[in-house]
Amino acid sequence: MRIALGVEYEGSTFCGWQSQAGGGSVQDALESALSAIADTSVRVICAGRTDAGVHALEQVVHFDSPVERPLTAWVRGVNAHLPPMVAVRWAQPMPDDFHARFSAQGRRYRYVLLNRAERPGLMARRVGWFHLPLDLSAMQAASIFLLGTHDFSAFRSAECQAKSPVKELRKISIARQGDLILFDFEADGFLHHMVRNLIGALVYIGKGAYPPAWLAELLAAKNRALAAPTFAACGLYFAGVDYDARWQIKVGAGDAVSAPIIFVPPITPPIPA
Repeated sequence: MRIALGVEYEGSTFCGWQSQAGGGSVQDALESALSAIADTSVRVICAGRTDAGVHALEQVVHFDSPVERPLTAWVRGVNAHLPPMVAVRWAQPMPDDFHARFSAQGRRYRYVLLNRAERPGLMARRVGWFHLPLDLSAMQAASIFLLGTHDFSAFRSAECQAKSPVKELRKISIARQGDLILFDFEADGFLHHMVRNLIGALVYIGKGAYPPAWLAELLAAKNRALAAPTFAACGLYFAGVDYDARWQIKVGAGDAVSAPIIFVPPITPPIPA
């Protein structure tokens, strides 16, 4: 039986999603927990690989179960064998032709940036940080140039293994919540480091180093060397996957995808009597 899982994780202590020879990846942790429940080796395939330090609100994976187990075993049972930073949210039986990666029609990422003079303490390893004030309207104006189908070579890492740099960026949202700036991206697919490279360019525009139209120039130049440095991984979240309705996937179960990243607001000190 093919099973799909919704998985969330805090990626700061992992070397990324992809299994490594020395262990230490999210995939390694999940496969070990699943194998303990199945009492035999289990391999998983994910919807989208994440780098070291990157988090997931809802990663979707599938595996072929070699044994019969109740769905609760693939959730609560597996969670009992996972480290605290990883949790299975739901499990669902799927047809044999479902594929977590190749059946996906779109993917979403969120970048959470702390924009204040002081570095993060409580939110360390869970947000990116930039100390100078950023012009939100300039970044929003720049983001319009990114919408649509483009060659994103200027925002592609040298290690990217994608067959084509052409992607369709369907939605972009940039909003401020107090000291946090939330960047949301939705596309048919993403290149390696694409979102973090886009954040780097948007921050350059936000601080006034370049006008919004610079993004259009970078797209046209298709030259990674002309763009901004790659931004920190700690603020990046894999936010979810879009599938055709025929799969009836529980994407968004528990509002894992649509809910904003919520942090505890700062406590206002009492006014002295």
